Amino acid sequence: MIDSDAPQIRDRFRGFLPVVIDVETGGFNADTDAVLEIAATLVGMNDDGILTPKQTLCHNVEPFEGANLEPSALEFTGIDPESPLRDAVPEAIAFGEIFSAIRKEIREQGCNRAILVGHNAHFDAGFINAASMRADIKRNPFHPFSHFDTATLAGLAYGQTVLAKACRTAGIDFDNNEAHSAAYDAAKTAELFCNIVNRWQALGGWQPDLLPAP
Repeated sequence: MIDSDAPQIRDRFRGFLPVVIDVETGGFNADTDAVLEIAATLVGMNDDGILTPKQTLCHNVEPFEGANLEPSALEFTGIDPESPLRDAVPEAIAFGEIFSAIRKEIREQGCNRAILVGHNAHFDAGFINAASMRADIKRNPFHPFSHFDTATLAGLAYGQTVLAKACRTAGIDFDNNEAHSAAYDAAKTAELFCNIVNRWQALGGWQPDLLPAP
């Protein structure tokens, strides 16, 4: 049960629940190129209004029928779409299960909707929306066009726009050997997002004790 006297994540983000998303893909075109991995990291807020990452949900995804797979993209991510070890599932299952968990978190946090957080968020959002349409998912939990972009936020806060460099500048460990896995990148993006939001609060920005009276 939510403690009504404690600051709530819904109050911090105007009724929205930030959810960090990362997708690994077979190219740059959301309409033609495959989604190969999707991960979502949920974030929470403590009684002092401090954001922290919670669990990360992830799936390996089967390329949709007729999907394009750019060799350069596969070389970059190191993903072998044909590997039986991937235990990949169709888009409808992967996105359906992750969206269901996000909708549950929205209800539990008393929020109205999720808002996508991503590093270069429009890239991830484009693939999320395209896959949702292909899979005929009617209840996409995310705001249709508004996002929080940690590349932009990190450029403002730390003068860095590359995820690895932004994390290291913020004092967050980052292993390049683990990068370009959706689960790892989503978790690190969540750490970076929380770090920036909390730092802004510490510098005198949003304060939980300035919330309007109910």
